[in-house]
Amino acid sequence: MLTITQALYDQLVAHARADHPDEACGVVAGPAGTGRAERFIPMLNAARSPTFYEFDSQDLLKLYREMDDRDEEPVIVYHSHTATEAYPSRTDVTYANEPGAHYVLVSTADTDGAGEFQFRSYRIVDGVITEEDVKVVEAY
Repeated sequence: MLTITQALYDQLVAHARADHPDEACGVVAGPAGTGRAERFIPMLNAARSPTFYEFDSQDLLKLYREMDDRDEEPVIVYHSHTATEAYPSRTDVTYANEPGAHYVLVSTADTDGAGEFQFRSYRIVDGVITEEDVKVVEAY
């Protein structure tokens, strides 16, 4: 289960909406070994595409060095889907290289009549996608 604060939830959704019609992407880091998402880090979609996201390699290297210096790890890796449901694509699975991370997808398309966005979380390990519950809390 992913437990996330309302403030972080709101930031992820706002980033997805702001970058629409392109896919948004980013990371939420937390203290290493805690599994607690704390620091919101929106990234630039270097692909600038409505159907694909790509972290800029220099930005990603800088981010990982910064997390290492702060004794953090990526707790959430997120991106948006602009025209499809919030479910990992084959490409998303291929690029999922953080087995301990929660992969959050925010859809800015109304694909199921449930509203203008979906917020879903997955674990992706060795190509296997497992959806997990999301619990939104006011604070940890």
